[in-house]
Parts: sequence; structure tokens; C-alpha cells
Amino acid sequence: MSKDAKPANDSLFEAPPMGEQERMVEAILFATADPVTVTELIGRMPHGCDPAEALAHLRKRYEGRGVNIVKIGDAWAIRTAPDLGFLMQKETVETRKLSRAAIETLAIVAYHQPVTRAEIEEIRGVSVSRGTVDQLIEMEWIRFGRRKMTPGRPVTFVVTQSFLDHFGLESARDLPGLKDLRAAGLLENRPPPGTPLGEVEDHDDDDDQSELFED
Repeated sequence: MSKDAKPANDSLFEAPPMGEQERMVEAILFATADPVTVTELIGRMPHGCDPAEALAHLRKRYEGRGVNIVKIGDAWAIRTAPDLGFLMQKETVETRKLSRAAIETLAIVAYHQPVTRAEIEEIRGVSVSRGTVDQLIEMEWIRFGRRKMTPGRPVTFVVTQSFLDHFGLESARDLPGLKDLRAAGLLENRPPPGTPLGEVEDHDDDDDQSELFED
């Protein structure tokens, strides 16, 4: 090997300084509405960059500021600091109404995922209408998960990254406890013990609707 030859493991390109990488990550997160994964950042940034390290520095730099770098599932985004959310209420508050059946179904999926329709019905004690599940899927708050390795290979449901983003959660592990759910009214409206499954159905009409959460 000649003295001018480079070792095979050396990169042909020099990575930008970390400060410049932080600026790149900041620009991407600022311009992208949806959370961005580290893999997506690697695909957009110059060869040799380390977006994971840049994110760590950037997240620390934004601590205590009006906006924060937050992790949502396995992705990252710029979001308003939680204590300043009240300043955006007029611009961003969107009231969503869900039936009691949808609220309870959503809570069960969040806390028991991956969960099948049969398991949801067993926990609630009532049958789950197709419309309830379809509504949550259309809102992109739940999605189909892997099929269970049980007879019939039933499909499961899990919460989505959009659900985590909407409620400001890094993962489903950050969900409130059962006491908080009861205080919010999410575990009420149970049928009397011993009520046959076939005698109680979901009701998705307006009379049974409750406001869920606000941004």
C-alpha cells in the first residue's frame, strides 16, 4: 500500500461539524409536520452525520425554551412546551366527540395492546360494534397489529403514533393510571354484573356522546 492510500475503513467524505449537524436536524424537524425517525434523518443528512448525537445535544439546548425537542414513539418532533399550551388554544383547540363505547374501546386498546376484538368485548362486558372500531381507525388513533398465534389467528389492535402525539406521550407506558381514568369518566357506564353479552350493544348516537380530550 502506498503512503498516500487511505485505509479501507476511512470515509471518503468528512462529516460536517456537530454544530452544523444540529442545525440540519433542527431545520428538518421545524419544516416537517409529522415526527421524524433517526433513520429518516440519516437518509436526508450528508454522509457521515450522526443525527442521534445531534438530537441529544439539540434536545438539551431546547430545555426550558418555548418549544422542546420531544420523542414520540420512535420518532422526534418540535412541540410547544407543555406549560405554554394555553397560549395556542384559540388557534389549535379541536373538540372531538366520541361515544362512550369508543372511549372505553380506545382506553382498553391503549392499556392492553396488542388486544383482539374478543378480548375488548370480554373486558368491557359488551359486544363491540364495527362502527366503533372503524371510527378509531379513521381518526388514526388505533391500527391493526400482528395476528395472535392462537386458533383462528385473530387480528389485534394497537394505538398509533398519532395517538401518542395527540396526547403528548413518548410511549404507551406514559399513560395515566386507572385512578386518573376513573376521574376522567373513562371507566364508567359499565353494565350490571351478569348481563348477558347479547343483550347489551354499543350505542353510537349523539345522546351517548361525550367530549374526549382537547389538544
